[in-house]
Amino acid sequence: MKFSELQLEKSLLQAIENIGFEEATPVQSATIPLALEGKDVIGQAQTGTGKTAAFGLPMLNKIDPNRPELQGLVIAPTRELAIQTQEELYRLGKEKKIKVQSVYGGADIGRQIRALKNKPHIVVGTPGRLLDHINRRTLKLDTVETLVLDEADEMLNMGFLDDIEAIISKVPAERQTLLFSATMPDSIKRIGVKFMQDPEHVRIKAKEMTANLIDQYYVRCKEFEKFDIMTRLFDVQSPELTIVFGRTKRRVDELARGLEMRGYKAEGIHGDLPQHKRMSILKAFKNGELDILVATDVAARGLDISGVSHVYNYDIPQDPESYVHRIGRTGRAGKEGMSVTFVTPNEMGYLHVIEDLTKKRMTPLRPPSKKEAVEGQIGAAITEIKDLLAANGLEKYQLAASDLLEDYTAEDLVALLIKQISKDDAAEVPVKITPERPLPNRRGNNKNGGRGKGGNYSRRNNNKGGGRGKEQYNKKKRYNNSDAPKKNNNNKSNNKPSQKKDGGRGFVIRNNDK
Repeated sequence: MKFSELQLEKSLLQAIENIGFEEATPVQSATIPLALEGKDVIGQAQTGTGKTAAFGLPMLNKIDPNRPELQGLVIAPTRELAIQTQEELYRLGKEKKIKVQSVYGGADIGRQIRALKNKPHIVVGTPGRLLDHINRRTLKLDTVETLVLDEADEMLNMGFLDDIEAIISKVPAERQTLLFSATMPDSIKRIGVKFMQDPEHVRIKAKEMTANLIDQYYVRCKEFEKFDIMTRLFDVQSPELTIVFGRTKRRVDELARGLEMRGYKAEGIHGDLPQHKRMSILKAFKNGELDILVATDVAARGLDISGVSHVYNYDIPQDPESYVHRIGRTGRAGKEGMSVTFVTPNEMGYLHVIEDLTKKRMTPLRPPSKKEAVEGQIGAAITEIKDLLAANGLEKYQLAASDLLEDYTAEDLVALLIKQISKDDAAEVPVKITPERPLPNRRGNNKNGGRGKGGNYSRRNNNKGGGRGKEQYNKKKRYNNSDAPKKNNNNKSNNKPSQKKDGGRGFVIRNNDK
């Protein structure tokens, strides 16, 4: 479906044309008409499917730019996602002169207060900082007409349920609510029943969530073998732009440091880094100044990064849905991508559950040998030399070259050039990566990680907090300033059924078969 076929204002269609969008994505085609009718909508879609425009365009269409008051509120789980959403809504609403402001922790709250005094039409924010502004009375929500909950499943995983409920209590009951989530656990459905009026559930078909353009591989290896195997894979595969996912902040720091020691241009991002540092790293990565971005799931969630050719899961994710988010960083915009997941023998059960979720079997990948890694480095060096020769500008060096050729053969000189440009086997540089505690073996019976009931990973544990270790969900350490949840909620408390009666509300399930 083309955007021109949607009942959008001319100013929005002009902005869409200026950006270069033509065809609406499946989630946009399915949700925008419903939202334009004023209905509450639950959209189930992964990152990278165009959900910001899916909820943004109907909200922008409704806003009256001549009313200098807040009319739309978007709640997002992370600072990066809040910033990205604000930027995209600004671009979409530019022709209509819509003012959009983002608020998030880790930034100067005084500057945000001054920006809010300018009466933005839309505010995008993280739960903690939104509550700060509400409590300071610098943000009033009594004129909000459209409420958006973005990445709702991630906000619940991060313990933001109480904060979200506190914010929604300040929004008028007569409103339109749009909720977007990659997965649809019972906790999300309960939010729909409690805070939405007869929401319609738009679900993208599974085949559109499995990233068919991505070649998915796994390497079965021991924990201490992962780093050497990964760097040799870099040498053999020569990835253009790479994201490496680690389970913890310590892991990310050690991986980034180790990759730099072995000559790769790498940086790591996680929740403990200052906001300005995280943004500068992301900017460098997008501009091609970095080859490898190492990240935790939370830091990378919602980031709109294009051009990623390879995703390496140094640690297999604890939640199978997180795997879909990770590999979704590549294989976008019709381009092919590759993902490689490192799995220890006792974690094979987790891999099989991921395969069941994505309905695609991963291909086993044999670790490269030292010889293959060196050959890969030499191949990359030859490519670089050819590029340098094509650039020319060698005239002033010709005389010196002739002098050298009198004493040495051309083969020796070229061999020296290749040696200087290529690295030796990266595994020769010693790097110590601290072992992480292995994922829990829930059943304890299947040492081989077989499929089925005996596997290490049971879907029955997904909504019970199973497999979520203290290190990953230690909210006191993970969040800074006002992004920290006000109460220490674990998944058990988040998933308790609401005591509020639902009044018979339910869901209309719409499958997108386009």
